[in-house]
Amino acid sequence: MNRLKQVIAALAAVGTIASAAPAAAESVLRVRPFGDLKQIDPVITSDYMVRNHGYMVYDTLFALDEVMQIKPQMLERWQVSPDGLVYTFVLRDKLAFHNGTPVTAADVVASLERWGKRDGLGQQLMALTKSLTANDDRTVTLALTQPWGLVLEALGKPSSNVPFIMPAGIAKTPADTAITDATGSGPFIMKREEWVPGSKVVYVRNPNYVPRGEPPSGLAGGKTAKVDRVEWRYIPDAQTALNALQAGEIDIFEEVPPDFLPMLKGNAKIRTAPQDTMGMQMVFRMNTLVPPFNNPKVRQAIRYMIDQEMFAQAYVMDPTLYKNCPSFYMCSSPYFTDAGWVKPDLAKAKKLIVESGYDGTPVVVLHATESGPTNTFSLVAEQLMRDIGLKVEPQAMDWGTLVGRRASKATVDKGGWSLFMSGPTGADMMDPAGHLGLRSNCDKAWFGWPCDEEIEKLRAEFSLATDLQKKKELAKAIQLRAVEVGPYWPAAQLYLVRAMRSNVEGAPKAAVPVYWNISLK
Repeated sequence: MNRLKQVIAALAAVGTIASAAPAAAESVLRVRPFGDLKQIDPVITSDYMVRNHGYMVYDTLFALDEVMQIKPQMLERWQVSPDGLVYTFVLRDKLAFHNGTPVTAADVVASLERWGKRDGLGQQLMALTKSLTANDDRTVTLALTQPWGLVLEALGKPSSNVPFIMPAGIAKTPADTAITDATGSGPFIMKREEWVPGSKVVYVRNPNYVPRGEPPSGLAGGKTAKVDRVEWRYIPDAQTALNALQAGEIDIFEEVPPDFLPMLKGNAKIRTAPQDTMGMQMVFRMNTLVPPFNNPKVRQAIRYMIDQEMFAQAYVMDPTLYKNCPSFYMCSSPYFTDAGWVKPDLAKAKKLIVESGYDGTPVVVLHATESGPTNTFSLVAEQLMRDIGLKVEPQAMDWGTLVGRRASKATVDKGGWSLFMSGPTGADMMDPAGHLGLRSNCDKAWFGWPCDEEIEKLRAEFSLATDLQKKKELAKAIQLRAVEVGPYWPAAQLYLVRAMRSNVEGAPKAAVPVYWNISLK
């Protein structure tokens, strides 16, 4: 009996020692994102903060790799019929949502149908869709009314709106109603109870996520959550964010202002890198529904007012970080053309304002102050508009508030807006089919809602064309029509930089900033 007591006492002592041993430290990646996350529905909005949130918690059927090739992601295999009319997609085995339920073909169908009501490429795909069906739990069949060469590009598009796959019960939410449940099947799980808009967003490792076997490449290949926890810490003041990075309070600082970069040179604990692989196009986005930008002559005045070199150099003087790109398409696009472009001419801009009959209606600018490029470009735009004779009313706000405000179609005297500056990623501005700013399908267009039947007709022809030369001719025709009607105006091309602590390893080189495959050494 005494021997038994000794054994029990010994085991108890071992247990006490074991319980007193320190647990393995939780690895936490702390990121200062460029803006604040105000909502979580990646379909109802094109806001890049919501897109980036989507990449944390969702997965996609296809993804864009480091060399801009579309690769299968959630799929085990896919095939297309010889006539190009029927696509068959087979999901990888054992895919599961964060709540443990399997990902099924029915989830894919519901997700794509909802996405197809909002996204530009999705709208085109659904217009050509004869049927989209779940054959069994893992097989989806897409039947088209005619061949369309952009199916994979649409399903693998890297930026807003991304065709993320979510549970059917959530995806059946009307496309004009925001979802509130962030359940996905991606490498991270959102901790809703720790989300504090204006302060912090928290994600934890999804222990049941099964990465692909291929090496990671861009947004494709194996996606592994190598840290236990990712915290997005909203720090609107750039100097405060820089101080936090230097003090080791954050690990990554997105969108470092160019004038801060010299301060980081020579600091062995910090390095800089491109924020993404494609750059961004700064856009002057006008609300074409309400005065004064419902007047084509006022929009043409802005065309002559914009000097891309002036706008860019107000933000950055380093010529490697900006480009004067006289086109609606990115300079790196195979469809780049400068057809119809004019040189800046303030005198001509002033003359057009007078000829327009402008009545003094204020130009209400939704001015996002915490994002470096949009803040600087807004300041330049506001002064130039005053110079050509427009009455300007800037309304300062954070980016999250701007995203909410720009959905309003009200006139400016009833809380509406006239203009905002934004910086869509190059992935959204490469070609007419998926172009965020050129889309001119009225109420289905991006905020500002340009409406032009000719542009839409040409975009439809572009989407169906198979010959590259023909596509280039159509892209040029679209540009010539766009410079005539002015759905928006490009203000420069920028290349953003992010800074990170030297112990951050594995940051993906991708079209958008993502946070899988990153470890802390």
